[in-house]
Amino acid sequence: MLPYATAEEAEAALGRAMTPAEALWFRYTAGVSDYHLYCCNILFLFVVFTVAPLPVALLELRAPAAVSPYKLQPRVRLSRAEFVRCYKDVLRIFFLVIGPLQLVSFPMVKLVGIHTKLPLPSLGEMAAQLLVYFLVEDYLNYWIHRLLHGEWGYQKIHRVHHEFTAPIGFAAPYAHWAEVLILGIPSFVGPAIAPGHMITLWLWIVLRQVEAIETHSGFDFPFTPTKYIPFYGGAEYHDYHHYVGGQSQSNFASVFTYCDYLYGTDRGYRFHKAYLAKLKDLGQIDGEKGDGSGLSYVKLD
Repeated sequence: MLPYATAEEAEAALGRAMTPAEALWFRYTAGVSDYHLYCCNILFLFVVFTVAPLPVALLELRAPAAVSPYKLQPRVRLSRAEFVRCYKDVLRIFFLVIGPLQLVSFPMVKLVGIHTKLPLPSLGEMAAQLLVYFLVEDYLNYWIHRLLHGEWGYQKIHRVHHEFTAPIGFAAPYAHWAEVLILGIPSFVGPAIAPGHMITLWLWIVLRQVEAIETHSGFDFPFTPTKYIPFYGGAEYHDYHHYVGGQSQSNFASVFTYCDYLYGTDRGYRFHKAYLAKLKDLGQIDGEKGDGSGLSYVKLD
């Protein structure tokens, strides 16, 4: 809760007039506890998870022919019932695991120094912190993901996430409850290392969820803006990992590809890309994703 009773007190403490964004923040948070603001994360997660995958899901269900050229595994078509089942299963995990975890983790948020105070962070400050969050989460997630592909970790935990060999956006958080808890750790380490404003934390949660949904969408649209982000993996990169399945030793990265490159765990994917390029040059496939005949992927690691 902000320690100011009026806007005049806030401006006196700042030594200047509030910006429009700060005035809006003051009006919204003046009488609201920090715990309440932190719990808004639950609402953001629910809204993003429900809304972000919906356009692509509707296109796939209502107009499959229109989006088929961009589908990474064109021979796999999920029914409406399978989409609904996935959504319901994730909601169950959301209400039984993610929600309660958010509710009880507030003391850790306060301990590391995430705050709701004025002034608001600049765009440059937020961008720098978000970059740290993405890099830290990506590195830790890479190693946890590799461990989960060990025999015990895969059979006991991670195989649930791989039930969708052709992933969809709604399946991004589809996982065993233990995996949800384990992978929540890398998401918090970055904010703990470089704590910032609650708004930055909100933005981090939203961006990470949107990225996971895009990566699991199952489509490689040419107009996707993330294609211009250096070292970004994207849907095609992660889709290969799901297609290969439990024995996959390729493409463990969650966001960027540098760990797979440094540790040599993208060799199967690179071979697959080279093989498809050769088939295309020979005229045996039409385009990079094949023609729906099953030539989209090569199961080699």
